Amino acid sequence: MKTVVPCYYHLDVEVSPERVDQVRRVLAARLRYWNLENLVEPVCHCAEMLLRSIEEHAADKNTTIEMWWNGQHLITAIADSDGEFHPESPARGCLVHIAALSDGWGCCGTGTGGKIVWFSRRARAIERAPLVPAVPVPSLREARRMPREMPVRALAVSMPGLLEDEVLVAASG
Repeated sequence: MKTVVPCYYHLDVEVSPERVDQVRRVLAARLRYWNLENLVEPVCHCAEMLLRSIEEHAADKNTTIEMWWNGQHLITAIADSDGEFHPESPARGCLVHIAALSDGWGCCGTGTGGKIVWFSRRARAIERAPLVPAVPVPSLREARRMPREMPVRALAVSMPGLLEDEVLVAASG
């Protein structure tokens, strides 16, 4: 069994509408690099929803995205400097989606007055089997057995009810 090396990724970005799609592609590429293809869609979807919420509602668009992979869990955290987070805010719908798509999530304040929203997904890295050359298909001579070495007359004698002419016609055709 292979041991998994813990991985960490950090990205600072100023969120804008065009940057959200770029960040999604960057995160997807990083997850594929870590062999976590099965996490690309849910993780990128959650991150995109959080980034769009920050882009629409936050005064300061500077955001930090971090991902940690320990071999069993991927934790993604998105931090911004806007400390405003109310239960009735539009971001609440975003959190409902994150809760549905993740194994765990949470939100906490930072020392600088901002907030961090994190979520985790459990998965194992896809272990790719090494390519093994295929066994060649046997040739026709090896695959077919040789027919029995019985003369047609011996077959005719073993099958009562067939006339000798019918056996010869069947053998020749």
